[in-house]
Amino acid sequence: MTVAAVILAASTESALADVEGQPRVRRLADAAWSGGALPIVVVAPDPDRSVAAALSGASVTLAEPAPLERGPAAQMARGLRVAAETVRGIDGAFIWPVRMVWVGPETITSLIEAHGIDPSTILRPGYAGEPGWPVLVPIGAMAALEALPPELMPPVIVDELARRLGPVRTIELGDPGTTHDASMARADLPDYVGPSEPAAPHAHEWGAALADTAEDAPLEGPALAPFGQAEDPDAG
Repeated sequence: MTVAAVILAASTESALADVEGQPRVRRLADAAWSGGALPIVVVAPDPDRSVAAALSGASVTLAEPAPLERGPAAQMARGLRVAAETVRGIDGAFIWPVRMVWVGPETITSLIEAHGIDPSTILRPGYAGEPGWPVLVPIGAMAALEALPPELMPPVIVDELARRLGPVRTIELGDPGTTHDASMARADLPDYVGPSEPAAPHAHEWGAALADTAEDAPLEGPALAPFGQAEDPDAG
């Protein structure tokens, strides 16, 4: 079961905004990798290679956005397509707006487990009855996203995907980071309460060590290819 993470930033500024001493994109890439997502694709404008520099050393592919006039759905589709071209045979992908900076790795692991049981269903994490982000969509959502009109915003896009692909399942995972974005400081978040239901009928123990990794622990990933991925701008 291979599930990608597609991290979406509409601007360089939103990609690089500081979160406790880290750029947003780097924080989310680390959380996605720790939670078991692979590959990780960041879709963000990067005219001066500052986003690539922020991702240097991470196991991430940095993708140029689709033309802005095609709207948010096209950016999502762009990320899914790059992910599918990066790793063969992916089953689904997280659609992850860069403003959702407080999502924990254990939430990613739980959603991947649930996807393994029901790979055709769109999955959302929930907190206190409210659906949140990132949304895990089956890889078949790529074609549906490419067909959506450009004026649709992300919440409506999820509704349209549900209409075209089937119902959305929201899983109460008790992670306040799924519904509270970067406009709220970590200290002001509601309590983390954990899942109120199993994400899947059984546990995949391969994810246990990753889910237990502290959010601020250093992460290491595989080496990056120089073309189309984040790299050290000072490298020869």
